[in-house]
Parts: sequence; C-alpha cells; structure tokens
Amino acid sequence: MARRVKDFIEISEYTSLDDLIKFLKVIRDTLPGDGEPELRIRGDEVFGHRLTISFLRELTAAEASVEARYSGEVLPEPDDAIERLREKLDKVPFPNSAGRRRQRQ
Repeated sequence: MARRVKDFIEISEYTSLDDLIKFLKVIRDTLPGDGEPELRIRGDEVFGHRLTISFLRELTAAEASVEARYSGEVLPEPDDAIERLREKLDKVPFPNSAGRRRQRQ
C-alpha cells in the first residue's frame, strides 16, 4: 500500500455563508472516498480563526519520487572517491571527552 499524507484546506473567517457552503460542497465532492476528512476551527483572537479541513491522500508522483530518495530503498552506487575520503577522515585524530586527542578506530 502506498503511503498517504495529511493535506489541509483552510478557509478564512471572512467568508460569506453562501460561499462557504458552495466551497464545502466542492471540497466534499472532490475528496477521496477513503480520505477520512475532518473539519476543525483553528486559530485565536490575535491571528484570527479559520476552518481547517484535513484529509488523507495518496502521494503524487513527484512526492513519491522524492520520498524514494530518502526512504533507503534506492541507494546510490558506491563512489571510490567518497570511500577514499572516508578512509582519510577515519585517520584524523579528534578530542575525546577528557580533552585528549585520540585516533579514530
């Protein structure tokens, strides 16, 4: 099963009731059937209130390609230059907790 993400739609507090009803109908009709939508009132007196609709959806193709890069499923080919640099860095002494320098193992 593909991973799903939580998406949000926010409606400001300065919306007419008729526009709000039309907007909510459009949202309801376009949401995925298994989206588990929720409606909440968020915000405060300083920054204002807004209605927030959250729902789950499948990843888009672009999101899935980015996700694949960081999931560990697709690993880059080993690079000899990086391995040589790693070996050099492993030989660099660094201070331990007592302040003395020691060789990395």
